[in-house]
Amino acid sequence: MANHVRPITVIQADLDELERLARAPSTPAGLSRRARAVLLMAEGLSGMEIAKRIGYTWVQVSRIRRRYAEAGVAGLLDRPRSGRPTSLTARKRAQVVALTLKPPTPGHTHWTTRDLARATHVSHMTVHRIWRGHALQPHRVETFKFTTDPEAEDKIRDIVGLYLNPPLNAVVVSLDEKTQIQALNRTQPLLPLRAGIPARQTHDYRRNGLTSLFAALEVANGRVLGECSERHTSVEFLRFVKQVARRYRGQELHIILDNSSTHTTAAVQAWLTDHPLVHFHFTPKGASWINLIEAWFGILTRKSIRRGSFDTVRALVRHILHYIEHWNDHPTPFVWTKEPADIIRKAVRR
Repeated sequence: MANHVRPITVIQADLDELERLARAPSTPAGLSRRARAVLLMAEGLSGMEIAKRIGYTWVQVSRIRRRYAEAGVAGLLDRPRSGRPTSLTARKRAQVVALTLKPPTPGHTHWTTRDLARATHVSHMTVHRIWRGHALQPHRVETFKFTTDPEAEDKIRDIVGLYLNPPLNAVVVSLDEKTQIQALNRTQPLLPLRAGIPARQTHDYRRNGLTSLFAALEVANGRVLGECSERHTSVEFLRFVKQVARRYRGQELHIILDNSSTHTTAAVQAWLTDHPLVHFHFTPKGASWINLIEAWFGILTRKSIRRGSFDTVRALVRHILHYIEHWNDHPTPFVWTKEPADIIRKAVRR
């Protein structure tokens, strides 16, 4: 049987809009498919061929052709669905929102859609739509912390100043230790990634010891100097600081640190007195997140340590040092963007 193609004319403005709708990731899936169907019609393809390519029936393709012919691109938009219109009153909506913002029933920490639906005598999907319309997310919780350091403002301005406007001819380094990194070994070999199946590992593991990583991030270029140690006392800390200082011998060196007791011992203070080119800058108490090396530690954990399996501490140390070496092949500096006033307003209790 001959396959007749009903001609369709699409003006250039409609072609541009249809192309946008078909490609834009924000376009609803149904509208995107209908736009692609009309574009194929404009190319002269038959209804059967369009149906095969897009996954419609030829009857649906014919219906789309008619909708476009009658109303243009606007005719392809989603139409109101059949069914009984909502009878939810404004008072009921206000009740759902008000209860959401109050503590739930005793024994619960937050409302769920079904719990609140039972309490307000509506469906859980109605609760879900109200929450979405009012940007309410009772299932989520975020943490915050105020620093109680009386010198917090001065320290924040000092450290952010080093990030945004470092001293000329000086090196700024972010330094800290990541303690108690465990050499964990899964009880069974890892099952590798396959098509449609993620990599899998056993839930249980054996502990094979600990190591601590001292690391210094050069703020300007993102390069990292790292050293692993069995202990993380002031002795190991000072040894690593000396290593960092040797790397930048003859240059003014500014080191950003947190408030660990190992950073302020008498031996450390005596060494600083003998090395006037080295300056320590301490983060506010309870605000070590302002130290950029913490961001790098997070990357190290996610990309190198968390999913690793290590028979020995030596294997773990070798693995970490390999990651640092790989990082330094293509270092990525962290760009600080927040002004001190923005941080002080959110992190300092007044």
